Amino acid sequence: MTIQWYGHSCFKITTKPEGRGSGEDVVIFTDPFQKELGLRPPQGRADIVTVSHDHYDHNNAEALKGELQVLDLPGEYSIKGVSIRGISAFHDKLEGAERGLNTIFLFESEGIRFCHLGDLGTLLDKKQLEEINGVDILAVPVGGTYTLDGKEAKSVVDQVEPKIVLPMHYKIPGLKEKIADEKNFCKEIGLCPREKLAKLILKKKDLEGEDLKVVLMEALSA
Repeated sequence: MTIQWYGHSCFKITTKPEGRGSGEDVVIFTDPFQKELGLRPPQGRADIVTVSHDHYDHNNAEALKGELQVLDLPGEYSIKGVSIRGISAFHDKLEGAERGLNTIFLFESEGIRFCHLGDLGTLLDKKQLEEINGVDILAVPVGGTYTLDGKEAKSVVDQVEPKIVLPMHYKIPGLKEKIADEKNFCKEIGLCPREKLAKLILKKKDLEGEDLKVVLMEALSA
Protein backbone atom coordinates (compact mmCIF):
# COMPACT_ATOMS: atom_id res chain seq x y z
CA MET A 1 0.00 0.00 0.00
CA THR A 2 1.30 3.42 -0.97
CA ILE A 3 0.00 6.61 0.64
CA GLN A 4 0.57 10.17 -0.58
CA TRP A 5 -0.85 13.44 0.76
CA TYR A 6 -2.13 16.34 -1.32
CA GLY A 7 -2.62 18.55 1.71
CA HIS A 8 -5.65 19.22 3.90
CA SER A 9 -7.63 15.94 4.14
CA CYS A 10 -6.79 14.56 0.71
CA PHE A 11 -4.80 11.34 0.53
CA LYS A 12 -4.11 9.11 -2.45
CA ILE A 13 -4.03 5.44 -1.48
CA THR A 14 -2.73 2.96 -4.04
CA THR A 15 -3.31 -0.70 -3.23
CA LYS A 16 -3.30 -4.20 -4.72
CA PRO A 17 -6.20 -6.07 -3.08
CA GLU A 18 -5.95 -9.82 -2.72
CA GLY A 19 -7.89 -11.80 -5.27
CA ARG A 20 -7.59 -9.17 -8.02
CA GLY A 21 -6.73 -11.32 -11.01
CA SER A 22 -5.51 -8.49 -13.23
CA GLY A 23 -2.98 -7.29 -10.70
CA GLU A 24 -3.94 -3.69 -11.44
CA ASP A 25 -3.62 -1.08 -8.75
CA VAL A 26 -6.77 0.26 -7.15
CA VAL A 27 -6.54 4.02 -6.53
CA ILE A 28 -8.47 5.72 -3.73
CA PHE A 29 -8.70 9.46 -3.07
CA THR A 30 -10.09 10.89 0.16
CA ASP A 31 -11.71 14.34 0.42
CA PRO A 32 -10.39 16.04 -2.75
CA PHE A 33 -10.56 19.82 -2.45
CA GLN A 34 -11.35 22.68 -4.82
CA LYS A 35 -8.80 25.29 -5.94
CA GLU A 36 -10.39 27.98 -3.74
CA LEU A 37 -8.60 26.33 -0.82
CA GLY A 38 -5.37 27.82 -2.14
CA LEU A 39 -3.71 24.50 -3.02
CA ARG A 40 -3.50 22.74 -6.37
CA PRO A 41 -6.37 20.23 -6.52
CA PRO A 42 -5.47 16.56 -6.89
CA GLN A 43 -5.33 15.11 -10.38
CA GLY A 44 -5.16 11.69 -12.00
CA ARG A 45 -7.12 8.47 -12.26
CA ALA A 46 -9.23 7.23 -9.41
CA ASP A 47 -11.31 4.12 -8.80
CA ILE A 48 -12.82 5.22 -5.49
CA VAL A 49 -13.34 8.70 -4.04
CA THR A 50 -14.63 9.24 -0.52
CA VAL A 51 -16.21 12.54 0.57
CA SER A 52 -16.61 12.96 4.32
CA HIS A 53 -18.97 15.93 3.92
CA ASP A 54 -20.15 18.29 1.19
CA HIS A 55 -17.90 21.32 1.77
CA TYR A 56 -15.75 22.87 -0.97
CA ASP A 57 -12.50 21.80 0.67
CA HIS A 58 -13.53 18.12 0.68
CA ASN A 59 -15.93 17.44 -2.21
CA ASN A 60 -14.08 17.95 -5.53
CA ALA A 61 -14.45 14.47 -7.02
CA GLU A 62 -14.81 16.13 -10.45
CA ALA A 63 -11.07 16.88 -10.42
CA LEU A 64 -10.32 13.18 -10.86
CA LYS A 65 -10.59 10.95 -13.92
CA GLY A 66 -11.71 7.43 -14.67
CA GLU A 67 -14.78 5.33 -13.96
CA LEU A 68 -14.67 6.31 -10.32
CA GLN A 69 -17.22 5.56 -7.64
CA VAL A 70 -17.94 8.36 -5.17
CA LEU A 71 -18.86 7.38 -1.62
CA ASP A 72 -20.35 10.13 0.54
CA LEU A 73 -22.69 8.33 2.94
CA PRO A 74 -22.38 5.85 5.81
CA GLY A 75 -22.70 2.20 4.81
CA GLU A 76 -20.73 -0.89 3.87
CA TYR A 77 -19.12 -1.18 0.44
CA SER A 78 -16.92 -3.60 -1.46
CA ILE A 79 -15.31 -2.13 -4.57
CA LYS A 80 -12.61 -3.82 -6.64
CA GLY A 81 -11.49 -5.94 -3.73
CA VAL A 82 -11.37 -3.10 -1.20
CA SER A 83 -13.69 -3.31 1.81
CA ILE A 84 -14.96 0.10 2.92
CA ARG A 85 -17.16 1.14 5.80
CA GLY A 86 -18.66 4.61 6.20
CA ILE A 87 -19.48 5.53 9.79
CA SER A 88 -21.68 8.46 10.80
CA ALA A 89 -20.12 11.15 12.99
CA PHE A 90 -20.44 14.87 13.73
CA HIS A 91 -18.55 17.85 12.32
CA ASP A 92 -19.00 19.78 15.59
CA LYS A 93 -19.65 19.34 19.28
CA LEU A 94 -23.38 20.11 18.98
CA GLU A 95 -24.39 16.92 17.14
CA GLY A 96 -24.15 18.62 13.75
CA ALA A 97 -26.12 21.75 14.64
CA GLU A 98 -23.23 24.02 13.61
CA ARG A 99 -21.57 22.26 10.67
CA GLY A 100 -23.58 19.14 9.94
CA LEU A 101 -22.66 15.50 9.69
CA ASN A 102 -19.33 13.92 8.90
CA THR A 103 -18.59 10.43 7.60
CA ILE A 104 -15.61 8.47 8.86
CA PHE A 105 -14.30 6.01 6.27
CA LEU A 106 -12.52 2.77 7.11
CA PHE A 107 -10.68 0.97 4.30
CA GLU A 108 -9.32 -2.57 4.43
CA SER A 109 -6.93 -3.87 1.78
CA GLU A 110 -3.73 -5.95 1.80
CA GLY A 111 -4.57 -6.83 5.40
CA ILE A 112 -4.17 -3.17 6.43
CA ARG A 113 -6.93 -1.12 8.05
CA PHE A 114 -6.76 2.59 7.19
CA CYS A 115 -9.20 4.98 8.91
CA HIS A 116 -9.85 8.52 7.64
CA LEU A 117 -11.72 10.59 10.22
CA GLY A 118 -12.79 13.37 7.84
CA ASP A 119 -13.67 16.62 9.61
CA LEU A 120 -14.35 14.98 12.94
CA GLY A 121 -15.37 17.53 15.57
CA THR A 122 -15.81 15.34 18.66
CA LEU A 123 -14.27 12.44 20.50
CA LEU A 124 -15.47 9.02 19.36
CA ASP A 125 -18.31 7.26 21.13
CA LYS A 126 -18.38 3.60 22.09
CA LYS A 127 -20.25 2.47 18.97
CA GLN A 128 -17.87 4.30 16.62
CA LEU A 129 -14.86 2.82 18.39
CA GLU A 130 -16.32 -0.66 18.05
CA GLU A 131 -16.79 -0.14 14.31
CA ILE A 132 -13.21 0.99 13.71
CA ASN A 133 -11.58 -1.46 16.10
CA GLY A 134 -8.15 -2.67 15.03
CA VAL A 135 -7.09 0.36 12.97
CA ASP A 136 -3.51 0.25 11.70
CA ILE A 137 -3.31 3.74 10.17
CA LEU A 138 -5.32 6.70 11.44
CA ALA A 139 -5.65 9.97 9.49
CA VAL A 140 -6.73 12.54 12.07
CA PRO A 141 -7.50 16.28 11.72
CA VAL A 142 -5.43 18.40 14.10
CA GLY A 143 -5.85 22.05 13.03
CA GLY A 144 -8.80 23.07 15.21
CA THR A 145 -11.37 25.78 14.34
CA TYR A 146 -13.51 23.41 12.22
CA THR A 147 -12.24 20.09 13.56
CA LEU A 148 -10.37 18.59 16.47
CA ASP A 149 -7.52 20.69 17.79
CA GLY A 150 -4.14 19.26 18.77
CA LYS A 151 -5.14 18.23 22.29
CA GLU A 152 -8.44 16.69 21.17
CA ALA A 153 -6.71 14.85 18.32
CA LYS A 154 -4.28 13.35 20.83
CA SER A 155 -7.28 12.15 22.86
CA VAL A 156 -8.78 10.46 19.78
CA VAL A 157 -5.45 8.78 19.03
CA ASP A 158 -5.47 7.46 22.59
CA GLN A 159 -9.00 6.13 22.03
CA VAL A 160 -8.21 4.35 18.77
CA GLU A 161 -4.67 3.13 19.55
CA PRO A 162 -3.49 2.88 15.91
CA LYS A 163 0.01 1.88 14.90
CA ILE A 164 0.58 4.85 12.59
CA VAL A 165 -0.91 8.35 12.87
CA LEU A 166 -1.14 10.67 9.85
CA PRO A 167 -1.98 14.23 10.95
CA MET A 168 -4.10 16.15 8.42
CA HIS A 169 -6.28 19.26 8.05
CA TYR A 170 -3.71 21.70 9.39
CA LYS A 171 -2.09 24.89 8.12
CA ILE A 172 0.51 24.53 5.37
CA PRO A 173 1.94 27.14 2.94
CA GLY A 174 -0.73 28.34 0.49
CA LEU A 175 -3.72 27.10 2.46
CA LYS A 176 -6.34 29.86 2.85
CA GLU A 177 -8.33 28.36 5.72
CA LYS A 178 -7.64 29.90 9.15
CA ILE A 179 -6.58 26.81 11.03
CA ALA A 180 -3.56 25.98 13.18
CA ASP A 181 -0.47 24.14 12.03
CA GLU A 182 0.60 20.73 13.35
CA LYS A 183 2.88 22.01 16.13
CA ASN A 184 0.35 21.88 18.96
CA PHE A 185 -0.57 18.31 18.12
CA CYS A 186 3.10 17.37 17.94
CA LYS A 187 3.66 18.96 21.35
CA GLU A 188 0.74 17.01 22.82
CA ILE A 189 1.70 13.64 21.37
CA GLY A 190 5.47 14.12 21.56
CA LEU A 191 6.28 11.72 18.72
CA CYS A 192 6.49 13.86 15.58
CA PRO A 193 9.58 13.36 13.42
CA ARG A 194 11.67 16.22 12.05
CA GLU A 195 11.56 14.99 8.47
CA LYS A 196 8.44 14.73 6.32
CA LEU A 197 7.84 11.93 3.83
CA ALA A 198 6.72 12.41 0.24
CA LYS A 199 5.40 8.85 0.13
CA LEU A 200 4.60 6.16 2.69
CA ILE A 201 4.92 2.57 1.47
CA LEU A 202 3.70 -0.18 3.78
CA LYS A 203 3.08 -3.90 3.90
CA LYS A 204 1.16 -5.71 6.62
CA LYS A 205 4.35 -7.24 7.98
CA ASP A 206 5.81 -3.76 8.48
CA LEU A 207 3.12 -3.08 11.08
CA GLU A 208 3.64 -6.20 13.16
CA GLY A 209 4.85 -5.29 16.62
CA GLU A 210 4.88 -1.60 15.69
CA ASP A 211 4.47 0.87 18.53
CA LEU A 212 2.62 4.14 17.99
CA LYS A 213 4.34 6.18 15.29
CA VAL A 214 3.49 9.61 13.86
CA VAL A 215 4.27 10.23 10.19
CA LEU A 216 4.29 13.78 8.82
CA MET A 217 3.95 14.02 5.04
CA GLU A 218 4.97 16.53 2.40
CA ALA A 219 1.93 17.90 0.60
CA LEU A 220 2.03 17.24 -3.15
CA SER A 221 -0.14 20.30 -3.78
CA ALA A 222 1.85 22.79 -1.71
